[in-house]
Amino acid sequence: MGLVIGLFFGVGLLLIIAAFVAPIETVPGSDGRLRGKSRDLLASAGVEGLTPGAFIGACVIMGLVAFLLMFAVSKTLPIGVVFGLMAGWLPIALVRSRARKRLAEFRELWPDVVDNIASAVRAGLSLSEALAQVGERGPSQLREPFRRFGADYASTGRFAESLDRLKARLADPVGDRVVEALRIAREVGGGDLGRLLRSLSSFLRDDARTRSELESRQSWSVNGARVAVAAPWLVLLLLSFQGDVIQRYNSPVGALIIAVGAVICVIAYRVMLRIGRLPEPERVLR
Repeated sequence: MGLVIGLFFGVGLLLIIAAFVAPIETVPGSDGRLRGKSRDLLASAGVEGLTPGAFIGACVIMGLVAFLLMFAVSKTLPIGVVFGLMAGWLPIALVRSRARKRLAEFRELWPDVVDNIASAVRAGLSLSEALAQVGERGPSQLREPFRRFGADYASTGRFAESLDRLKARLADPVGDRVVEALRIAREVGGGDLGRLLRSLSSFLRDDARTRSELESRQSWSVNGARVAVAAPWLVLLLLSFQGDVIQRYNSPVGALIIAVGAVICVIAYRVMLRIGRLPEPERVLR
């Protein structure tokens, strides 16, 4: 037991050191699949200053700590493993929840942003100036990315590259569509920019209203699925403090029961989410 604890402590210490020492990958496409997905997830949640390696390391460390804690409490290896896996998944679930909330919030704000840009264009500002002024007068949640766009454009004078950086900071499917529409409007030119912006604002407002109504109706199924899945594991957590009872799971049959229960819960939860979930917009215009 002492050897196992020392091994896990050493692995956790190495992960912590690697999170601060390892170089940050900056070449597009050079990340592995896991690091690439982690980077996209962190960007969608608006998390800055945290590298994918540090995020993955945090998941591993939380899993190891939970495993050691539950194993020490219950003296049962299957209990420690299952709660360690749950704890390791917890940072991912939290970041995904934050990403969903952020995208839903942005979805409600984009019509106002487009209206602000249209008003600035009608007032005689150029498109780049109209985008930069969103960083000063737009919705507070979206000011920082547009403020950085204004700084990028002022320092480089390259509109297309500044738009690309704006898209990367927003990491939002609706934002991608808005940015690409503005890019096309600038490249094509002409007097249809105001009409394009008004049409885009109306479309985004209708889409946000419809999606909000559908999400409010299907939220009960998602909440019900979460309660149904969490209930048996909460009972198992309480049983972990009763040594005589929980020792019955410290056997191959007990481990099999826990494993089968975990698989059934995961499958049932995914099926319930699939039934009640609305199609999520994807970033196809990166």
